[in-house]
Amino acid sequence: MHSLLPFTHNVERPVTCHDHLGKPKNHGLEQRYVSPTTGVCRKLVLQAVNPSKTSKVKEVAIRNHANRASGLAAWLLFHSPIGGRKFFKWIGVWLWFIWKLLWPIIWFLVQLFLQIDDDFGDDTEWYNTGHYKPYLRGFRGQLWAARSSREYSLRVNEKGASEEKNIRTRTLYPRLLMIRNPNQNEWVPCTDRDIIIRTRFIAISYRADDAFTRGPGEKEEKAQFIDEVRAAVLGQKFDAYWLDLECVGETPSERNLNVYCMADVYRRAALTLITLGEAASGENECWRGWGERVWTFPEALLSSRLCYKFRDREEVRPLSLFELANLAYTHSDDEQAIINSYGGKDPLERLERLTLLKQAIWQRATANLPVASGPPPPPKPDMIGGGPVTDGEYPAVRVYALMGFFEHRILPNRDENELRALARLSMANDNDRIVERMVSMLPQTITEEACWYADRDIYDANLWDVVPELQVAGVTANGALVLDGCRAASIRWKDFPEVAFATTDSLRRTIVGFIPYLSWPILIIGIGIVLTISKTEGIALIITGLVLIIISPLLFLFSQSGRIVAAQPWFIGVKGVIKKEDVEIELYGGAIKHHFPRMDFTPSGSWFSTPERLEDAKEAESGPDAGYMYTLIDTYSSTMYYFRAERAPTGGLGRFVLCSENCQKDELHKESVLRMPTEISQKMELCRWVALGNDSSMGVGTHPR
Repeated sequence: MHSLLPFTHNVERPVTCHDHLGKPKNHGLEQRYVSPTTGVCRKLVLQAVNPSKTSKVKEVAIRNHANRASGLAAWLLFHSPIGGRKFFKWIGVWLWFIWKLLWPIIWFLVQLFLQIDDDFGDDTEWYNTGHYKPYLRGFRGQLWAARSSREYSLRVNEKGASEEKNIRTRTLYPRLLMIRNPNQNEWVPCTDRDIIIRTRFIAISYRADDAFTRGPGEKEEKAQFIDEVRAAVLGQKFDAYWLDLECVGETPSERNLNVYCMADVYRRAALTLITLGEAASGENECWRGWGERVWTFPEALLSSRLCYKFRDREEVRPLSLFELANLAYTHSDDEQAIINSYGGKDPLERLERLTLLKQAIWQRATANLPVASGPPPPPKPDMIGGGPVTDGEYPAVRVYALMGFFEHRILPNRDENELRALARLSMANDNDRIVERMVSMLPQTITEEACWYADRDIYDANLWDVVPELQVAGVTANGALVLDGCRAASIRWKDFPEVAFATTDSLRRTIVGFIPYLSWPILIIGIGIVLTISKTEGIALIITGLVLIIISPLLFLFSQSGRIVAAQPWFIGVKGVIKKEDVEIELYGGAIKHHFPRMDFTPSGSWFSTPERLEDAKEAESGPDAGYMYTLIDTYSSTMYYFRAERAPTGGLGRFVLCSENCQKDELHKESVLRMPTEISQKMELCRWVALGNDSSMGVGTHPR
């Protein structure tokens, strides 16, 4: 999120998108948005504090459609007419303000004598619906994976997908065991269910690097390792064992099924034997190497008993879960919390336990991925699964290692990436709604491959702190989440609209506000009296009218300075950091100096919400984040937010995820997350299915939600 995302198209070619009615439209690669009024895809125009002429998106100066008379009155009151040409400009603005006061009277007389019907009020009432401007575009396309296996999706045609419907959630026993035949004194593979369910066996846990080296001598080293395992099994008075080198099967369907029931293997085993490397090379190194494997946690935590041995020692020693944690797990406090939970000391709630397990497994190494030295890295679609179980065949190995702790599992597929597998696992366990909770979190860096993914939150929120209102309906072939039940609203970027609002009732402000409109009638009546009746009375009225005209800016502003009790809901965006006072003027025109505050900063809405960070936002605008700072104004709650984003989001989803659009793919991309009061979401309308996924730098970039 801290670097400019480049456009990937090298050749200017037209892009085809569809409006909310399905009508196609061709356009260029410029950033665009869907009009909340017409549903048509349009070029994005940004109003900016400091417009740039070199930006890829057209930027214009800030402009508004607020009450013109109020703005003119504020300008007259806050600018002195003294000083050369300023006097003539001040007089011109003053005359324009006086005309604004006179025009309602003229229009009233025209309506009165010409009997013109004024139906503008009905239009205005219809226009102010009491809701934010809706987001009209929805997801168009076919799901790659649907929530239910009964629903049609592209995945049903993939190899092995149909097998998932016929697999039990809990298999309770391995598909294959290596059992010793006492008559012939040899080890034979057994797939007979009746024999397996009555056989006590040892499950073997090890690290591939400690067992063999890939290369010319790999076959001989594997055979030697198997002989050592068999000797250890016999030494523990067992006649059966499970070792992935011999028991995972040969065909893809057999391997998928064995990975699917991996958790049941260790649950069912009477004993789990951890086989380490040679102690001569360093015991700590052996333990550290074993503990960095992806499958460490399901193998250890799901086992009923643990023991271990080094390859260069015959002794097999028992091991408790807490001893194992001290020897093999040194990453973080999260791992210690997991051990305490499974050890029975400090029970964790289900979602918290699953979240900590995910973080711990994501820190572990796969075949081509080193151990993380800091926070868990975001998932990559090209991550290669590793370890002895998967043998480098499963890109989503970490998800498959995690799923053993869930109530429901998914059938492994070596053709799917980690992101799609995680989304499928979350849909299968809807009561946890892990992926839905991730959508509303703001990580330090938003990944382009799957912007919905989040391990940690910059607000230090946890997954169990989030209560999602939306639901994942499915996953697209690109790995995007298709969301249902979202409340969405569009953000207006081109200017400040005219906002309908109401202030508190005040007899004094009502009377004072009526006086400026009397200035012209009093002046005209005074002139008429001077010409026809009496100069003395006429001059008095003329002077009174002139005085009222002169002070009318002050009187008019006073009448407009009441506390705002209701305002038409609008989300308005500005590129850059705009002052609160300037926003008040742009929205509602001017007000006297000591008026009720009309806008305020949210106390905890964004990273820049604290008083100290408000100054940071202003400094960021001229520092390394120049060009990436934005302001969001909410008229309903009268609050404003500073935030950082790569692109200007043109809309917001329910729990206030600010997104950009890719109109070619009909997908959204998360740009930032703001924390807003729940009441705001009630003013958003429910939208159609939307896809939240890949980056919007694919030539078309717009921004909704």
